[in-house]
Amino acid sequence: MAAKPRAPRALHIVWPGIAGSAAGIACLLLAGSAAAEQNQNADPMAWMQKIQHAAQNVNYIGLLVYQQGQQMQASRITHAADAGGEHEKLETLDGAPKEFIRDNDEVKCYIPDTKTVVIEKRGSARPFPGLLTTQVGSLDQLYEMRLSAPDRVAGFACQMIVLTPKDNLRYGHRLCVENNSGLLLRAQTLNSRNEVIEQIAFTQVGIGVPVDRQALRSRFATAGSTWRVENAGARPADLSQSGWVLSNLPPGFRKVMELLRTRTGQNDPVGQMVLSDGMAAVSVFIEPEGPGNAPAAESRLSKQGAISVYSLQVGGHTVTVLGDAPADSVMQIGNSIEFRKP
Repeated sequence: MAAKPRAPRALHIVWPGIAGSAAGIACLLLAGSAAAEQNQNADPMAWMQKIQHAAQNVNYIGLLVYQQGQQMQASRITHAADAGGEHEKLETLDGAPKEFIRDNDEVKCYIPDTKTVVIEKRGSARPFPGLLTTQVGSLDQLYEMRLSAPDRVAGFACQMIVLTPKDNLRYGHRLCVENNSGLLLRAQTLNSRNEVIEQIAFTQVGIGVPVDRQALRSRFATAGSTWRVENAGARPADLSQSGWVLSNLPPGFRKVMELLRTRTGQNDPVGQMVLSDGMAAVSVFIEPEGPGNAPAAESRLSKQGAISVYSLQVGGHTVTVLGDAPADSVMQIGNSIEFRKP
């Protein structure tokens, strides 16, 4: 396979007693305001916007558990937002240790087992507790969206939002959102049989808490001078100028980013297209054939949890389509790629 990216973000109701007085008028105004708030809180799209806002603008510190099939992984996340933007630290607590330190769009991944620091720019994807893209306005055209019975996660009451796809080219989702802040506390991915195939949730979280900047620094950074720094260079690109076009994308999917990626020791850059429908993320990697990069004998499809991977040969390149979408969707995207020599 040409490239293996990481698979991988209170309602107050007033019951007025009406009297013919200024107090009665004030109660009417309050009731109207409360009704507007109640109506807004009954709108799934308004909740989706709250999720986006909270993921970027609220301070939080918590423990996360990610489950895919029989595999589970725990991590600790610390997030702060200030006048300088977003700052975040994610530490894995199971398996090989890793740290991800983010300042706005720059991410440093510390891998102590190999004493390597990988530096790269974050794309449009917003990992839990964010959603995938910042634009959620068209989601109701692709998913049936409804509010379900409230739940409780990590000690917090939360509103449940259910997204049911209108076709078989995307997964369903159940999202549990903290009532006051809008922070996403649990996200479940559902297959066509409504079975949970992947989920991530806070098991413990502090919301709106002060965050010490020291808590956002890597514990490995002091040894950085002895580590190998690998800059995963990425620059914006227009891959159509090189002859790459997409002719038949699944409904709702669109390109949100195009990049050329280079890695230390690699001569030829790897093209990357990032596609999204607002929830699902699919990356298309285009790598030239060459020494040490043997072409695939034929197209291949594999799955792990919610992640589907489809590899094929197009125009003398190995194309790998990877994303949290059903196999039919990534295959349609892969088969829509054409190379038209400029």
